[in-house]
Amino acid sequence: MQITHLGHSAVLVEVADRRILVDPGNFSDRWHGLTGLDAILVTHLHPDHIDPQHAGALLAANPDAAVWVEPGVLTHVDLGDRAQGIAEDESVELGGVRIDAVGGLHAIIHRDIPRVGNVGLVVSAEGEPTFFHPGDSLDAVPAGVDVVGVPMMGPWAAMKEHVDFLRALNAPHGFGIHEGLLSERGWGLAFGRYNEMTPTAVQDLRSSRPWTPAS
Repeated sequence: MQITHLGHSAVLVEVADRRILVDPGNFSDRWHGLTGLDAILVTHLHPDHIDPQHAGALLAANPDAAVWVEPGVLTHVDLGDRAQGIAEDESVELGGVRIDAVGGLHAIIHRDIPRVGNVGLVVSAEGEPTFFHPGDSLDAVPAGVDVVGVPMMGPWAAMKEHVDFLRALNAPHGFGIHEGLLSERGWGLAFGRYNEMTPTAVQDLRSSRPWTPAS
């Protein structure tokens, strides 16, 4: 497995000869121009996870890519007729890769803001580490996760919730995502705490250099 963090929520996962892009949102443009994708996955409809302005160009540049999105995305973002919904507790197969959807709802931002759907996505293949992208929710803690995309900060969670999430998940490896609202000092604070207080060794992949997690 090789992982490239392309800014904020966007993650390229290369596993079992498949190239899978998760959450190409509008807080980053480093995923613009990607080609050769086998799948595009979206955890929920917020634009920092699916950029409505550039999603069409991404799909056009990857005509053979499967597109699986949390069902609420289908009515909010124009993805043509290629996108299919993947809801909580559903699974899909992509060659030798299995993708499981967990969770179901976005974390509460405020009681006055309606909640939307959110599926965490578990990507696994035989003989490879299992990767988990939680989107914007810390409720689901699937078993057997080896590598987690760690939301570093969001208006929907406090640091104590992130720490408890990582302790419950107990994944040995992780890397920071969802960092678009953090200053450098804020990143350093969260990065240090998550490494000090949880069983997960959190990596800094903000350079977008590919990373191969240990098996």
